[in-house]
Amino acid sequence: MSYRLRREEVLDGDQLSVMLAESPARAAQAILIAAKAGILDAQALLGQILLEGQGIAKDQALALRWFEIAANGGHLMARNMLGRCHEHGWGCNADATVAAGHYRCAADAGLDWAMYNYANLLATGRGVIEDQAQALNLYRRAAELGHVKSMNLLGRYLEEGRFCPADPVAAMDWYRHSAEGGDFRGQFSYAAVLADQGQIEEALTWLRKALAGGNLKFLGVAGTALLSASDPQIRALATDYQRRATELTD
Repeated sequence: MSYRLRREEVLDGDQLSVMLAESPARAAQAILIAAKAGILDAQALLGQILLEGQGIAKDQALALRWFEIAANGGHLMARNMLGRCHEHGWGCNADATVAAGHYRCAADAGLDWAMYNYANLLATGRGVIEDQAQALNLYRRAAELGHVKSMNLLGRYLEEGRFCPADPVAAMDWYRHSAEGGDFRGQFSYAAVLADQGQIEEALTWLRKALAGGNLKFLGVAGTALLSASDPQIRALATDYQRRATELTD
């Protein structure tokens, strides 16, 4: 007998995570059934698992199609994921201009992830004319909605006084919120400020958290940065960062 989900189960992220961990193929079948039945969240989720090959054969082109279906039905995260696909060339030719259009649409509708992604393009001038002031505004809006990656970047603007008055107190506060929210870059930024203030033990705690959660690119850059730290305990962590980066490469 085929396995089916009730509508409320399809929409419950925690239950879905458990199902995907315990029986990815069964979960994927249930999501596919719900997606074909027109449930927008299931359509967006189907796009995600197709993108990752989670419980179903990886198919980026088909993932793109399901994101399009859900986005056309008004699903904001699916619209954001369309932007991601076009930005990175997942199932299509990479086109930052098209990506920016999708991000802007979802950002205007209030999605924090889309604000963050659109701000990244504006800050770097990819697919759009560089506009640091607008990027800062979007990072701030997303941060105020609870987006931890945007909190870290907002903190950086405030710390450096880029396109806004410098405010080290507010910067540290945003770094702390980002760190406590689980963003490894925010944890690293917060640790750097703590170290500058002489709070070495607390800085080490956050650096170890960033080490545990960081991705390959971050660990490589961060490990190199730690080599120039003035405190020997912090400097010694560079070896751990580089070792973890090697493990992820392998």
